[in-house]
Amino acid sequence: MPLGRAVYRGSGRLTGVRRRIVTLTVVAAMLAIGLFGLPFAVVAAKYYADDERAELERAADSSALAVSDDLSAGVVSPALPPSPHNITVALYSPGGQLRSGTGPPTADQVVTDARNTDLSSGDVGSNIVVAVPIINGATLAGVIRASTPRTEVYRRTALTGLGMIGLAALAVGATWLVARRLAARLARPLEELSTAAERLGDGDFTVRAHRTGIAEIDQVAATLAATAQRIGETLDRERAFSADASHQLRTPLTGLRLQLEAALDSPGQDPSEAIASGIASADRLERTIDDLLALARRSRTPKALVDVDALLDELRQGWNGLLANRGRELRISAGDVPPPRAAAAAVRQILGVLLDNAVTHGQGTVRVSVRDAGDAFAVDVSDEGPGLDGDLDVFASDRASGNGHGIGLTLARSLAEAEGGRLRLSTPSPPTFTLFLPIDEPTEGPVGTGLGG
Repeated sequence: MPLGRAVYRGSGRLTGVRRRIVTLTVVAAMLAIGLFGLPFAVVAAKYYADDERAELERAADSSALAVSDDLSAGVVSPALPPSPHNITVALYSPGGQLRSGTGPPTADQVVTDARNTDLSSGDVGSNIVVAVPIINGATLAGVIRASTPRTEVYRRTALTGLGMIGLAALAVGATWLVARRLAARLARPLEELSTAAERLGDGDFTVRAHRTGIAEIDQVAATLAATAQRIGETLDRERAFSADASHQLRTPLTGLRLQLEAALDSPGQDPSEAIASGIASADRLERTIDDLLALARRSRTPKALVDVDALLDELRQGWNGLLANRGRELRISAGDVPPPRAAAAAVRQILGVLLDNAVTHGQGTVRVSVRDAGDAFAVDVSDEGPGLDGDLDVFASDRASGNGHGIGLTLARSLAEAEGGRLRLSTPSPPTFTLFLPIDEPTEGPVGTGLGG
């Protein structure tokens, strides 16, 4: 299984990411509601308790005013006015006996404390109790006791709590809906990245992810696109290298085969010369392989001054025999030209392509001429074959066209351009190809007019 598919398809289209986003958002909302709601519930409970005490105080004060005149007139058990709902009121004598109303038969601690203060309050059993004294002049005439069950506070607090829980549920529900929408918006670009990664793992190197406006996701998309492009370019180079290597190795292999066949056709001759020639051809084949491997690692190919004499000697030794077996001749001429600065492997392969093209498609004598082209090093390779069609692009890598030129000449041109030079068809008849190379690394501007032709 491709790597991208193995890594990304197991994610379940990133539903887990959506679920986590929704879960974390809802949990954060619940935590915020809890941190706000619990203190609010405590404050609400205290507020309701204080409010009940204030209500009891008002009821006690109202009852005290209502019976103060009757007590001044000597009425022992005056009638108490009606009390609010859930509040009971009682009148006690200064000695603590119940005179009227509803309450314990004898005064409790809250009523007892009220004899010496203006107001006394507290909890008695399950009730909240407030007591106020009735003063007649300087004499204590009685004590009014007002009470209500604490369950009333609990009831009001519970109702408020239920309301808060309902609002919290609505808030959590709204948060859940918003979180689902946001999770979908956030996960959609990630799902597109997942799909792009799957396609990349399946071998589609043209895959590109859409920009979302989210900087982090866009950065990942850009990195994925760059990775896809680099992988595609790497595979294209590998395919091109395989084709180029096959093309470049075919000629020395053919020469070696011809030498061995010539030795077999002459059984009476000493095979030592044929063996030595075969070993030399094998050495050239090995050097060609090394050149191709070095050129496949362009960044590692050093550029230095080319040893022109040694290079021409290699050409003479490598191609003389092959042309002689076909009844043709190789002529090499060189003037006093400063050596170019380039990778020797690249120059050797370019000239090898041009000579192979002349041997395979040309006729008659093959000429290699080294000359000075102003500020450039020039090599002309020509033969006496028929002229080429001026409208034909011999450098086009069209393997299906059947013209026989594309792959090798395309390789040669790309190698020349990689070295800062240029390869062009100087004259179509007789066919003459010219390689221009810089004599030295240019300090500014492009290579001189010699490359322009």
